[in-house]
Amino acid sequence: SHPLLCPPGIKCGGVLSAPSGNFSSPNFPGLYPYETECTWLIVVAEGSSVLLSFSHFELEYHNTCAYDYLQVYNGAAQDRGNLLGTFCGHSPPPPFSSAWHVMAVVFRSDRHVAKHGFAAAYRKDACGGQLTGLSGEITSPRYPESYPNDAECRWSIGGASGGGPLTLVFADFQMEGGQGCGFDYVALFDGPTVTAPSLGRYCGSARPPRTVSSTPHLLIIFKSDFNIGGRGFKAHFYSAGECQEVFTTIKGNFSSPQYPNFYPNNLKCQWSIQLPPGYRVKVFFLDMELEGRSSLTGACDYDHLSAFDGGTESGSLLGRWCGRESLAPVTSHSNRLLLLLHTDRNTAKRGFSISYVGVVPMNVSCTRTDFHIQIPVQSLAQLERNRIYLGTPSCAAQVVGRNFKIHTRFDTCGTESQRRNNTSVIVSTLYIDFSVGDQEDIHQYEVQCEPKRKEASVTLIAGPDPSRLSQAENLVDVQKWEGEAIDAREIKSQDTSDIVFISICILAGLLMVIAVVGLVLL
Repeated sequence: SHPLLCPPGIKCGGVLSAPSGNFSSPNFPGLYPYETECTWLIVVAEGSSVLLSFSHFELEYHNTCAYDYLQVYNGAAQDRGNLLGTFCGHSPPPPFSSAWHVMAVVFRSDRHVAKHGFAAAYRKDACGGQLTGLSGEITSPRYPESYPNDAECRWSIGGASGGGPLTLVFADFQMEGGQGCGFDYVALFDGPTVTAPSLGRYCGSARPPRTVSSTPHLLIIFKSDFNIGGRGFKAHFYSAGECQEVFTTIKGNFSSPQYPNFYPNNLKCQWSIQLPPGYRVKVFFLDMELEGRSSLTGACDYDHLSAFDGGTESGSLLGRWCGRESLAPVTSHSNRLLLLLHTDRNTAKRGFSISYVGVVPMNVSCTRTDFHIQIPVQSLAQLERNRIYLGTPSCAAQVVGRNFKIHTRFDTCGTESQRRNNTSVIVSTLYIDFSVGDQEDIHQYEVQCEPKRKEASVTLIAGPDPSRLSQAENLVDVQKWEGEAIDAREIKSQDTSDIVFISICILAGLLMVIAVVGLVLL
């Protein structure tokens, strides 16, 4: 039989701008043509959203939909970060609610096996729908204007690959109140249907508490009766695991959702590092590629990663990054640090990979001859004193009161004298061994003393996974090390020039002595 080719007269794809409408695959309900590609762009009024649903769906099946397929995109751009899903076979896609006023649908067939195709309908401002992203926003109909009477909306959140439990946070909430919330209300369920356990029913003007599901699904129902309305609500959701994590261990690592594949668009993800009091957090950027800077402002206006001291967005901003950069490590001033990833509606990239390590609280001081190191026992409560040593294991800490203490002379414990920036300094390495079983985990700190000034300093030089960190450190510290190499060459050349100068002085002195002796003898 001859392949079904798409006759020139058949309309395929286009822009759909009416408030509601229908579209289908070419020839529907007949067999669709071979080797066809159609794109429908649905555009409704700015500020509205699109609800897309399928009444019929039958495409050639393949387990990865590599032959014939239908793709739904959140927005105009066919950007991997906007893809809501790829579908084939006989199972229709779920209803989709767009995150803004544009949605794209792409249909493609190959040169073999035709089926009956699909029929779809869309409408603007229909509330509810299936939300599969790792994060997103939900509002009541017409928000922030008063919501309509006799409305009922259902948002089913979940189904994102690798998604964990979901967190829902209400930014605004104002509805008709009443005993038992029997008139207008928002009801939350810990699963995809109303048979799942209830997570609460809310009305009035008090914002509902932050809600966390125990499954990767969450159902939100909004209902209004025949009179008395309100402004409604605005809420954000995000998936735990890939998009929201809290770390309390002394070291760890994490990456952007779907790394090293492209991250989704329209994200607001957060990673919170919370360490014991006294610790600071040092973050190492192992890899980063986000959407670049704005050509208009030169700033990170699109996708960006931000770090805040103190664990909240109201803390001081430690940095805001985008594009493809090799970044120097960042250290917090407190024991808490918050990292936020914002992505906009298009242009996704590979994302980032990050490691962090807790900087142990310690007090390092020195005299002209000795190092004094003091670490609160509670900071390293699980460690034996012999796990903390300077230079060699024989120089282990002693427990004195509530502190681990190391008090040692400069001529012991692997200390060495160096010249840095034309200054003589005494340097050694403090080892803190967090290893458990076969898992080696030794953190290293360089302790340094300038004996003339009796000034000491300490710097974390190696933490978790030294190979990965050293690669990352090497990337960002090349210039620094080059600078130090230049310093070292200068120091070396100064040292040799000093030797030459002293030699000349000694030689001149000897010649003068010989001359004086000669004169006396004469």
